[in-house]
Amino acid sequence: MASVTRFITTKLKLKGNDKKSAVAHPWQHKFLGFTFTSAKNPKRRIAPKAMSRFKDRVRELTRRARGMSMEGMAEDLSRYLRGWRGYFGKCETPSVLEELDKWVRRRLRSATWRQWKRGRRRFAELRKRGVRGDLAGQTAGSAHGPWSLANSPALAIALPNSYFDSLGIPRLLGRR
Repeated sequence: MASVTRFITTKLKLKGNDKKSAVAHPWQHKFLGFTFTSAKNPKRRIAPKAMSRFKDRVRELTRRARGMSMEGMAEDLSRYLRGWRGYFGKCETPSVLEELDKWVRRRLRSATWRQWKRGRRRFAELRKRGVRGDLAGQTAGSAHGPWSLANSPALAIALPNSYFDSLGIPRLLGRR
């Protein structure tokens, strides 16, 4: 570490940050939001802290207290997702992006469910969107919370991924 620091400061005339600098195997440290697997052919993956910051930001953009329509929320969220995908979309672990994409869609279903507020409106919205009467009634009258119901078959029918695609919300894997 001392020889690398000396080279950077004397030959390259750069300042180093001791807190961020390290000499170690690539899989032991994160670099610009990425970590690497320890396999023979290492793969670039998203660092856990970057995923945590992503989820915090999506929660902030989809929170109930914002008082926005789904279209307004979708506009703000899509701007953030496009930028995030532009930076982290080149990771070599697509399953992580797929899981984050599913999480975002579930978060949006939960936010929509909260916007519908009461049982009658929830039932009417589910029926309007093609959900059978018995399933709509069972879901609208459920005592489960919005996050739990966001994973239900009724909301998957009423709010499919194509609905969020139509709002302009990009997918993290880049396909539509």
